[in-house]
Amino acid sequence: MEEFTTLSGIAAPLPMVNIDTDAIIPKQFLKTIKRTGLGVHLFNDLRFDETGSERPEFVLNKAPYRKAKILIAFDNFGCGSSREHAPWALADFGIRCVIAPSFADIFYNNCFKNGLLPITLPKDAVAGLAEVAARGANATFWVDLEAQVMSGADGNTISFEIDPFRKHCLLNGLDDIGLTMRKAKSIDDFEESQRASQPWLYAAAGG
Repeated sequence: MEEFTTLSGIAAPLPMVNIDTDAIIPKQFLKTIKRTGLGVHLFNDLRFDETGSERPEFVLNKAPYRKAKILIAFDNFGCGSSREHAPWALADFGIRCVIAPSFADIFYNNCFKNGLLPITLPKDAVAGLAEVAARGANATFWVDLEAQVMSGADGNTISFEIDPFRKHCLLNGLDDIGLTMRKAKSIDDFEESQRASQPWLYAAAGG
């Protein structure tokens, strides 16, 4: 998993509540188990009409938001199903940080497992950031995970809270597999000891 330390980029305002995972990545695109290739379908029904043409009014179809790295949304972002394809699609599009007053629990947890930083801030703070983001090309935001601060194009600095363990994992690019592999030597040592003391277990398994 890619490490998350600092991030600087365009922030796209998406002032909508209850954006569910089917809106983030519709069900017809869930056939893949790959984490790549989903970005083109991010917010598919909001970005495109029935003919597949772009909806010009949708924020990610406008310059400079086509290259947004940060998304600013409203309450209950990521509600609905537990599909992990939702953070996959966001990340594949290029978005590494989502800011909202609240997130659905499963989506929030899945973000950390896929290198995305979800930042929870008070409603009035998020509304203010969305207004700043609406400035377009001047809407460059900056996020420092180590210091737990972020700032918008207006220069105002905002602190945010994050669980220390999740912060550690993001800073070091550790998903569940990465965390397990850090214990690889201990796992190998245990298996070697167990193989010596209980060889029948490994014989039964063909090892």
